[in-house]
Amino acid sequence: MKNIFAVALLLIFILAGNPIWAKKADKVRIGMCTDVHLTTMHDSKYRITKFIDSMKIAKPDFIIELGDFVTPEKKYAPLFDIWNSFPGEKYHVIGNHEMDGGTSREAAVDYRKMAKSYYSFDKNGFHFIVLDGNDVKTPGTKGYRQYIGPEQVAWLKNDLAKTRHPVVIFSHQGLAHYSSADESYGVENYEQLQEMLVNYNSLNPSKKVIACFNGHTHYDYAENIKGIWYITITSMSYHWLGDKYVHVRYSEEVDKNFKWIKYTAPFKDPLFTIVEISTRGTIKIEGKKSEWVGPTPWELGYPEALKKYMRPEISRRELKFSLKK
Repeated sequence: MKNIFAVALLLIFILAGNPIWAKKADKVRIGMCTDVHLTTMHDSKYRITKFIDSMKIAKPDFIIELGDFVTPEKKYAPLFDIWNSFPGEKYHVIGNHEMDGGTSREAAVDYRKMAKSYYSFDKNGFHFIVLDGNDVKTPGTKGYRQYIGPEQVAWLKNDLAKTRHPVVIFSHQGLAHYSSADESYGVENYEQLQEMLVNYNSLNPSKKVIACFNGHTHYDYAENIKGIWYITITSMSYHWLGDKYVHVRYSEEVDKNFKWIKYTAPFKDPLFTIVEISTRGTIKIEGKKSEWVGPTPWELGYPEALKKYMRPEISRRELKFSLKK
């Protein structure tokens, strides 16, 4: 009789959905860096090696760089070799500087052995989408691109319709918009994309888009817009200041061989992070601090209004989201 009672009680717990029988939360850990700019920095090998060595110890589920890594030239092959030495899964995002020096986007994609410049994959109960913000909006327009074209938008809509999991999006140029001292950032059709994602979420609350990660601006920033987190990860290497704030920060020899560094405010140590996302409703971003090499941007007269975005740091954050059954 006691055994029958115990079995009956067990069945009641199961059928009632008691928390002790609830499904275990899905969790994924991502090693993330962006805007490494290996062609710009004189100590690029040290920076990318530091990241990969750290990831070999941390053992995230995969690593990803969010663009502006390096151009596809033979002389940079040893740096790609360091990246490829990570034994786990690894992914690339195409940034605008991948095409410097007249390199085509197709060459950048081929060099990374990517099937396409935009794609998706599943990991640990999450669906990840990589977008390419370098589409042509108006043929013949010069300069860097910040646009996601109709073909890619249609692919994104179709990809979202097929997924069975909560969604995280990666891009180089952000899907949100804000301005710096002299430039606006974010893909030009960000409003179209945000509207699409919000509409998708309203129809799919259990497999909604929870976050969009980007690089490009070298800012440290997170903002929730209509239930979706838009998170900017700062550069591994520096913040770009431009020709109004030139300052030689290393030796004359370094300046001679790496002419673009003096236009930047470099970080002493490489910045990168591990992001942990759980279906319990949290996005945890590991913090990492460095310091400026030489004078700070503000000591050179850079606009102080940007201090809230620009710092030699990836802020530790714990961001909340909700998924509904």
